[in-house]
Amino acid sequence: MRIETNRHGAVTVIKPGGPVITQEDATQLRTESFEVLGNTLGRFIIDVSEMTFVDSTGLETLVDITDELGASGQSLKLCGLSDTLREILAITELTSKFQQFEDVQTAVRSFL
Repeated sequence: MRIETNRHGAVTVIKPGGPVITQEDATQLRTESFEVLGNTLGRFIIDVSEMTFVDSTGLETLVDITDELGASGQSLKLCGLSDTLREILAITELTSKFQQFEDVQTAVRSFL
């Protein structure tokens, strides 16, 4: 899986390029996210617009990231959620763990 990382001012956007359905994908997302977290003091977003599906390992990764952010009073910001991903979060009762935004620009503005 490829992961793009872009800067929008003081905010970093991580964009996984596909589903997170293997342990390798989840590990790559976790590693990249924790590295960005350490460099940005939590000022980052995950753009999931190309993450068409996520399995239990991927969900666990997202929860681990938001739990780490929660230690400093923040929560993980996700943008570009598909209907499928919204449904997965609802079914697993994880929706409230994440801040959700329609697009990158709206998510970036939430830091202001």
